[in-house]
Amino acid sequence: MQVTALNRHPLKAHGRETVERVTLRAGQSMPYDRLWAVAHDASKAAPGDWARCLNFTRGASSPQLQAITAKLDETTEILTLRHPMRGEITFYPDREQAAFLDWVRPLVAEGRAAPVDILRLDGRGYTDSAEPTLSLNSLTSHRAVEELAAAPLQTARWRGNIWFDGAAPWAEFDWLGRDLKIGEARLHVSKRITRCLATTVNTDTGARDVDTLAALDQLGHRDFGVTLTVTKGGEIAVGDELELI
Repeated sequence: MQVTALNRHPLKAHGRETVERVTLRAGQSMPYDRLWAVAHDASKAAPGDWARCLNFTRGASSPQLQAITAKLDETTEILTLRHPMRGEITFYPDREQAAFLDWVRPLVAEGRAAPVDILRLDGRGYTDSAEPTLSLNSLTSHRAVEELAAAPLQTARWRGNIWFDGAAPWAEFDWLGRDLKIGEARLHVSKRITRCLATTVNTDTGARDVDTLAALDQLGHRDFGVTLTVTKGGEIAVGDELELI
């Protein structure tokens, strides 16, 4: 089994980027993944504290957000976002919120809470789980969903951190409670990930086009991928072997 891609989402639900390697730290999420999140006008999130995803603007309720791509300069923390209808914006998330909010508002679905601020959470990020996690997704399981849906699907729909190939479809569900070795790091497989409407959106266009949830329903669940916690830090890279230990 081999790692095929590494992805991070610097601004939660607002863009994704691929990287070749990252250095993980024990007890933390992927560096710069969900470091920032966009609070809306009904949010109860407090700066510096983790909060549930319902407190933030999301692709599940505003599908056009799924078509954003991102590029983060780690040295300066300048973030560049691109969208097929909105073009490109480059800004500092910590101090140039107004420019970003003007850029993103047209992408928020009508009737949804308006974005009002960008919050930052160092170390663990605004992952969907209360604990700092990464997500692990299987390409063979992805292909199985494509067969069930009778349609090609972008892997970006699943917003995963680590992608791998070489296992049987859905084998990762049997790994709950097990440990993995990837590169220099060790990770614990903690739970299955239940999916939402964001996965029904075409990440090239921002339009809902394939009912991925109905496809998963054929299996009796709506789960895709598993969460990981980092137990030993170290560098991981595309091409690394993924080994159960």
